[in-house]
Amino acid sequence: MTITDIPVFDVDLYSDESVLDPYENYRRLRELGSAVWLSKYEVWAMGRHADVYTALHDHETFSSAAGVGLSDELNRVMAGGTIASDPPEHDRIRRVIGRQLTPKALRQHQDHVQRRATELVEHLVERGSFDAVADLAQKFPVSMVPDLLGWPEDKTDNLLAWAAAGFNALGPMNERTVAGFPTLQNLWEFLAELSNSRDLRPGSWGANLAAAVDAGEVEADRLPTLLGDFLVPSLDTTVSALASAMWLFGTNPEQWQRVRSDPSAIPDAFNEVVRIETPARGFCRLVTTDYEVADGVTLTAGSRIFLLYASANRDERVFKNPDTFDVRRPNVASHLAFGHGIHGCVGQGLARLEAHALMKALAARVSRIEVGEAGWRAHNTIRGLASLPTTLHT
Repeated sequence: MTITDIPVFDVDLYSDESVLDPYENYRRLRELGSAVWLSKYEVWAMGRHADVYTALHDHETFSSAAGVGLSDELNRVMAGGTIASDPPEHDRIRRVIGRQLTPKALRQHQDHVQRRATELVEHLVERGSFDAVADLAQKFPVSMVPDLLGWPEDKTDNLLAWAAAGFNALGPMNERTVAGFPTLQNLWEFLAELSNSRDLRPGSWGANLAAAVDAGEVEADRLPTLLGDFLVPSLDTTVSALASAMWLFGTNPEQWQRVRSDPSAIPDAFNEVVRIETPARGFCRLVTTDYEVADGVTLTAGSRIFLLYASANRDERVFKNPDTFDVRRPNVASHLAFGHGIHGCVGQGLARLEAHALMKALAARVSRIEVGEAGWRAHNTIRGLASLPTTLHT
């Protein structure tokens, strides 16, 4: 195959227009081929489900160790955590973080999370009308995560801004990334300070992580990065999923009635939420050796490739009527919203625990979710709402 045969996509996937309404561009990418050259950023992109799935299960060819963002500068700064490492280093770090997030470990928090969800829903039912982003999607994880991490109670004001800046930095060096530099600097300084002071509640996830460092399981200079690995992914992606759930059920009331009539469908319903409105659009990998994709294009060693989870989750080759929200979709568990393989989101169990608890509490009390005009936010990595006027009907 000659250079002229390589499929090229000239659209800027990070323009405001594309970020706010990405799905037609994803469809065009899928039509072009298994791997498409993004001329604006000089990286490859994969948008088909089968190709993304294969790449996620081949860490030797598609490496995370050189970073998973588009910017080489920020990839170097953010290296060393679970998301930006490969085995055997990745496995060692993930064991330390993951032991707090196993299904068994999370079960002990289930009643507490459900109680907090019920309390929040009761409060919102009493209010009647509210903003589903600020008053539900943001409020719930922010009320839960700092306590689980053992975070200092007087240091929670910047959590959402820190998380947003952290994910923005995985995009190109554009205005959004640069605008977040002061916030990122503040986050890194705080994580370093927290690692030194160990101002973490005894028995919390953060304190357990610090104890693992003291026991020699992880190097001390990794502690700030690993604390950030706990914090950043546990907030912004969950906020996105919860807000999208409210919007999707508000605009598809028949789907909400299906959930209310059969609460056992809640896990599949949440899977469908993150399939159709995938919180993190995707992450990059470094191609370590020449690799030929399904339609004959060769990815050369040293090139970068953008694995588009959000496109893969709307691939018509896998999902029938992919742009339709259907809580009874038979193969919904095939989605890649949390990644897959060794780099599958370590915190997805916590996200599911929170989302399932809220949906259960809502199903018990709310007959209809009425939503107003949705305002979407422009972000390099996270697909999310900025505002969503909502009224709950009981």
